[in-house]
Amino acid sequence: MKAKRILKDRTVYEGGYIQEMVIWEVPQPVAGSEHLYKYRLFFGLPGERIVGYDNERPKGDHRHYGEREEAYPFTTIQKLIEDFITDVREQRRQYYASQD
Repeated sequence: MKAKRILKDRTVYEGGYIQEMVIWEVPQPVAGSEHLYKYRLFFGLPGERIVGYDNERPKGDHRHYGEREEAYPFTTIQKLIEDFITDVREQRRQYYASQD
C-alpha cells in the first residue's frame, strides 16, 4: 500500500491567519507513533505557528500551542481534528477579543 492522502484542507481567515490540515494514511506507523497516519495541522501566520499538531519522526504525536510543545495522546483522526479546531477557535476568540 502506498501512502494515501485522506484530508487536505486550507482556510485563510481575516488578518492573514492560515488554518491547514493534511492527513495521510501510511502503510506502517511513523517512527514514534503507533497508528497508520501521518499528519500536519497548522494554524498561524506565514512563518509563525500558533497552534500545530503533528507526528514528525522520531518525536511521535505532539502538539504545539504558542511556545509550548507537549506530547499528544492520539486516539482517532476525528478526535485529533476536534482538538485542533478547539484550540484554533480559542486562539481566534482571543484575537477578536483583542481587537475590541
